[in-house]
Amino acid sequence: MKNHYQLLVIGAGPAGLAAAADASRLGLDVALVDEQKAPGGQIYRNVGSAREGVRTYLGKDYLRGKPLVEEFLQSGAIYINNASVWYLDERLETGLLIDGASHFITADRLILATGAQERPMPLPGWQLPGVMTAGAGQILLKSAAMIPNGRVILAGSGPLLLLIAWQYLRAGVKIDAIIDTTPWSSLPGALPYLPRALPAFDYLLKGLSFMLAIKKAGIPVYKAVVDLRAEGHESLESVSFTTGRGKGNERTKISIEAETLLLHQGVIPNLRLPLAAGCEVEWDAQQQSWKTPKDIWGQSSVDRVLVAGDCAGIVGARAGELQGRLCALQSAHQLQKIDLEQRDRVATRIKHSLKKHLSIRPFLDTLYPPARAYQLPEDETLVCRCEEVNAGQIRQAARMGCVGPNQVKAFTRCGMGPCQGCLCGSTVSALVADETGASMEQVGYFRVRPPFKPITLGELANT
Repeated sequence: MKNHYQLLVIGAGPAGLAAAADASRLGLDVALVDEQKAPGGQIYRNVGSAREGVRTYLGKDYLRGKPLVEEFLQSGAIYINNASVWYLDERLETGLLIDGASHFITADRLILATGAQERPMPLPGWQLPGVMTAGAGQILLKSAAMIPNGRVILAGSGPLLLLIAWQYLRAGVKIDAIIDTTPWSSLPGALPYLPRALPAFDYLLKGLSFMLAIKKAGIPVYKAVVDLRAEGHESLESVSFTTGRGKGNERTKISIEAETLLLHQGVIPNLRLPLAAGCEVEWDAQQQSWKTPKDIWGQSSVDRVLVAGDCAGIVGARAGELQGRLCALQSAHQLQKIDLEQRDRVATRIKHSLKKHLSIRPFLDTLYPPARAYQLPEDETLVCRCEEVNAGQIRQAARMGCVGPNQVKAFTRCGMGPCQGCLCGSTVSALVADETGASMEQVGYFRVRPPFKPITLGELANT
């Protein structure tokens, strides 16, 4: 591994793979860094070595990742795997932890394709063993063909919840219930965006096929659920909730025994490295999340830093791949490997496809908004599970004069644990904004400081 490259790409999901492969073919000296052992990211995790049975029940969209991985591996780009990025600064010096040793590399240009993370869904009991995110369940399925035993419940909102239910059914998992927290009011708001989504009609058909499979399997589906709780002593024992609107608008309290509860409330951009590189972030009111603003070529607010895929706003795998290809063209142009005419000519078809894949986003973002109850949890609910800080303590800090999450951190230690605010950051900002009456833009987000991943003094010294 060298200590300098013309282009460094961080993240081996769809956007990063496409960017690295295209940039290498255009003549750039490229390295792709990723913390996993094999390329693919979360969407295409383990696709290159997945067993035939696993590929079958994960579906054809998962298998789309295999030619993309092969394209990257044959491109000539350097692949630095099992590498955790623990340091990044505005000079584009990047610190990597590899096999217990720290390495520093620099680059003329940087493409950040760090993807998304699941939106936190804090609710009473979400810290109990047996409660995990739907994404975690999907990781186990893709990487180790592991499926849950006992009584399984999926709860939350969004397309991924339907996808993992469909994949679990194909893998032979008995799902005892799907608890949908999507409010009834979201559908009327989403319908005006439906005509605009028609160019991406295959996405709509896919969602309908998931719903039909769930219905055919006879899985109980509870709609517009509120007051969702995970209950138990040493581990999860049951899930309780109140059903949505019925005849006469009555509501019914229900409790279901369970050993596994998978939660999902959509995904949000992973902003840690864009923030570390000095990129500006902005609040996206429609997606209810922070994102890294960019132009069509992926150019961020920092001159030598481009961003692609979900870290710049949730777009999905196929749109992220196309954004990565545009970043590659822009990098090759900036580093004088291709001229402006060649860049624009090649980009024409990519931009056309990207527009099609993005056409579904306003409909989905409006149809599946994050439920307010899990953005603003009740006082007793843990928000920062690392430091065991609950929502009431955060509200109290705001009432004492804390105007942003960084002050809340100083008063409560919220965000000081091993995850460094990844799982609580958006909730803390939302609670402070709600308590003080400020906007999310005024409240802001946690500052990011290295090390981004835990690193020992011995590992730091071992360079």
